[in-house]
Amino acid sequence: MWKIPLSDLSFGPEEAEAARQVVASGWLTMGERTAQFERELGEALGTPRVLAVTNCTAALHLAYTALSVGPGDEVICPSLTFVATANAALLCGANVVLADIVGDDDLGVDPADIVRKITPRTRAIAVVHYAGYPCDMDAISAIAAERGLAVVEDAAHAPLASYRGRALGTLGDVGCLSFFSNKNLAVGEGGAVIARDDALHARMRLLRAHGMTTLTLDRHKGHAFTYDVVEAGMNYRIDEIRSAIGLVQLGRLAAGNARRRALAARYHERLAGVRGLGLPYRDFYARGLGESAHHLMPVLLPEGTSREAVMEAMKARGIQTSVHYTPIHRFSHHGASERVRKEGLSRTDAIAGRQLTLPLHPRMPDADVDAVCEALAASLG
Repeated sequence: MWKIPLSDLSFGPEEAEAARQVVASGWLTMGERTAQFERELGEALGTPRVLAVTNCTAALHLAYTALSVGPGDEVICPSLTFVATANAALLCGANVVLADIVGDDDLGVDPADIVRKITPRTRAIAVVHYAGYPCDMDAISAIAAERGLAVVEDAAHAPLASYRGRALGTLGDVGCLSFFSNKNLAVGEGGAVIARDDALHARMRLLRAHGMTTLTLDRHKGHAFTYDVVEAGMNYRIDEIRSAIGLVQLGRLAAGNARRRALAARYHERLAGVRGLGLPYRDFYARGLGESAHHLMPVLLPEGTSREAVMEAMKARGIQTSVHYTPIHRFSHHGASERVRKEGLSRTDAIAGRQLTLPLHPRMPDADVDAVCEALAASLG
């Protein structure tokens, strides 16, 4: 349907062969390939404390649960994020306090607004590295340390991205990654949690699999014959097929991110002269803060532009676009919920109707970027 899709899987025969080998092995549930995936992903991120899970929503819920977030607590998170960042906290019984973005150039959460929204009930700060660009982790980490708060990094957009030389997802108490089909490292459904310390890592390992002291694979191999349950846990295990695909995808990740960076630079160059068009993160590298994963290519349409009309015009040319995101406070449930605090979001509201996401993926040729830019300029009249 789309001449230029928003994203495209970077899959080849290697992924198919990896899945075939798992099926041929006769062992499909979490096992040795998962352990290898965790180990190699940890080596890439610079930490040994990585656990693969069934998706990033599970990772977020696991993170909040392991940090003992519960009823009566408050979690601060941005409103400009996928709803899972907030929903996982709500499912723990906590209330969610929504924070504003920095501004048109930086769509990440504003540290100053985090400070304004801290109360005696605040338990954790959830940051989102929007589009693969790091939040101001120096400021946020200092706030958390001063107030005794936990930090959860939603790094769903940011595998191998970095801030001041350290991988995103390793800067907070717990980091969460996504391996959904449109992500930089894709397995279909999947995710990972990264713990700052051994105690959190051990607790999340237990919570991932029902609170059991031994795994099914241990008993299958005769390493154990029974198990105890020491905590009420969940089943957030990933399977061997997805882990095997993840290992292949991990080998493609650095090159894929580099290609995304080149494409984003081309977009910024081609769109710089479009009147009224905002280009978030255009000057990111000039600030010398780190490396983006360039998961998304966001733009801000000129004030007063009908986004729906632009998207329809792009669709007529075979170009897929999207919106990242409808702010959480604008959803029916969250807008009406007394458990979601949503005051002081003026900058988020100001860009909410203007944000548009353009196609970006490693298989995209330069000519497609040029075609998208030409189509966008024409759609804006």
